[in-house]
Amino acid sequence: MKAYLIAGTFGLVLAAPALQAQEAFGGAEDTAYAQSLWQVMEDLRLAGDGMIMGTPYEGTDPHGMMLETFYTSASIEGHEGDLIVKRNYGPQGVTADQVLSAPGEHLGSLTVMFRREEGYDSDNANWFWAKYLPDGTLDKTPNDMQMAGRIAKGADQGCIACHSGEADYVFTSDHLSQ
Repeated sequence: MKAYLIAGTFGLVLAAPALQAQEAFGGAEDTAYAQSLWQVMEDLRLAGDGMIMGTPYEGTDPHGMMLETFYTSASIEGHEGDLIVKRNYGPQGVTADQVLSAPGEHLGSLTVMFRREEGYDSDNANWFWAKYLPDGTLDKTPNDMQMAGRIAKGADQGCIACHSGEADYVFTSDHLSQ
């Protein structure tokens, strides 16, 4: 399985909007799926202790001042799909050398997209979105919603809104399968 490091931008939700019940995110099903996804990322060494390193590049809000992005595929609960893992490093002024010499000191979060099975979210290319803290727990919105699932679907800002203007919701890669 190949992993690609590509520069890119990855939107995240700043505040959870009011969503219709079927579009809400962060519930028990999303959290359980996100836990399975984290385990797969650890197995691929894209997250957790012993993670492989790429070449950090300059980033920007909302992700981090230095970033690493990996493109690959993964199997989760019997479904093979595209996986994009972005590691978000800080603080302001952090350098690539500092990230490479002490990644754990600078890693703020991991933002992830995984293409689920047909019908998961046809409106948004079936992407599952998640934002993890470095220890694998899910980050939360200001109103305490776990950041996993169809994050901010239907909102004017957030993961889906930011990525919706891009081909296949991906800013920088032609490495994904269709």
